Amino acid sequence: MTDSLRSRPGTTWRSRFGITWKVLGSAFMAVVLATVGSVMPASAAKPDRGGGSSYQSCRDMLRNGATVPLDDLRTAIGADAALNQFGLSGGGVGVAVIDTGVNRVGGLEGNGTVIDGPDLSFDALNDDLRHRDLYGHGTHMAAVIAANNSTSGDGVAQGAHIVNVKVGAGDGTVDVSQVIAAIDWVVQNRDLNGNNIRVISLAYATDSDQDYRLDPLAHAVQNAWNHGIVVVVAGGNDGRGIGRLGNPALNPYVIAVGNAQETPSGGWRVPSSSSTGDGVRNPDVVAPGTHIMSAGVAGSYLVNAHPSAVCETNNGELYLRGTGTSQAAAAVAGAAALLLEQRPDLTPDQVKDLLTSTAVDIGSRQEVQGHGLVDLAAAVAAATPGVEATQTHDPTTGIGTLDGARGSYYVGTEGDYLAGEMTAFGGIWEPGIWATTSAAGAAWTDQTYANGDNSWSGGTWSGATWSGATWSGATWSGATWSGATWSGATWSGATWSGATWSGATWSGATWSGATWSGATWSGSAWS
Repeated sequence: MTDSLRSRPGTTWRSRFGITWKVLGSAFMAVVLATVGSVMPASAAKPDRGGGSSYQSCRDMLRNGATVPLDDLRTAIGADAALNQFGLSGGGVGVAVIDTGVNRVGGLEGNGTVIDGPDLSFDALNDDLRHRDLYGHGTHMAAVIAANNSTSGDGVAQGAHIVNVKVGAGDGTVDVSQVIAAIDWVVQNRDLNGNNIRVISLAYATDSDQDYRLDPLAHAVQNAWNHGIVVVVAGGNDGRGIGRLGNPALNPYVIAVGNAQETPSGGWRVPSSSSTGDGVRNPDVVAPGTHIMSAGVAGSYLVNAHPSAVCETNNGELYLRGTGTSQAAAAVAGAAALLLEQRPDLTPDQVKDLLTSTAVDIGSRQEVQGHGLVDLAAAVAAATPGVEATQTHDPTTGIGTLDGARGSYYVGTEGDYLAGEMTAFGGIWEPGIWATTSAAGAAWTDQTYANGDNSWSGGTWSGATWSGATWSGATWSGATWSGATWSGATWSGATWSGATWSGATWSGATWSGATWSGATWSGSAWS
């Protein structure tokens, strides 16, 4: 994609996920920080009440016939039947949410419900921001999966626990190398401290057209799958014009999820915004993902940017209504957790087989609906599949390019994109070395993202200490974080060889249209 198409300042750029970004040069980050920077700590922030709440009441939102509370979502896919007939709640199963962070808001505040893994986002440089969801997307997804007794109801697997692996910063910034590192961390730490991570929920996609067999992101999810972790990914919100799922949903091994919406007559349809397959690689299943009412984060970007999609309870908790394959994927991640609680010895292939073989045909083409709407009641009652569940698609190698995995989505400012074979950790990407160590489940320990110096300010977990304010020699000298702001922050002297981040300032930094497939992080899908 040429620079002329990468969100030039003062222009409007329409992303493949259907959101419109208006980039105003250096003014853009000032606007973002005005909404994000004043909310630290995010979980304690309150809306500007001005003599009364600026949001509608959640009671009124629930009266809206278009709103789907979590309890209705559970009923629609049979999670209630799984609980009532088989006692399944997801207890003991860990679901890694690789997203923008997870806050302990209503429904997620129970002891042990949310466990913090690493924060691999750009926010990790500040102690007050680490692990916190300043954007609002990850918390929304986590509640769909595991909320317990929230105002909107229970998540699909309300007894499961969430492992919070943050990659997206408060302004939405993330690079594909951070997502790959997060997946590798999950693979190596799936059993750490009893995490028992059996499912990854990944509502992220790029528009990469790299062959899945070569693509590093597709290889990362393949490696997680091969290590016994069910990977559930959003298919994307491209609609039916592209005829292609996002990456890594293109990998045929993982579970790619489309969005389903109930019709006034009680049937189901796939909205035109849900990505369509190409007839070979299609969505595997669909799940409810339209107008889902789930947890919101006070002061977060999504709440501040989309007040009409927000409601408030009498005690000040916020809920957000959103639409997309993100919400649908989170629901299926919860469904996988229920099956794994019921039968802990299931392989990822067997979980996928149970969900696809029992799905309900809703009358759409396979390119649109895959096998149909998830039916947990049927899945938990079905016999454990045998060798027929084993998938035999071409395996991945991961030896493609990192830049190819990004597609057209870049971090940075015009002329100073993090591009080429440079990671967000300051290392040169070595595909052969990484692909081998990742497949062996050792990429995180071997620190293949930063050429052996995987240092990042903040946090200690599983023996890996990220100390010092350096990114493999790329010093953040002069980068001061005042609350949530980069007041005067510059990358002075931090030259990213091959990525030309020499002295690049983050005033006006954007993803250049990069989005998370599903709720699109800042989009028209929040209504």
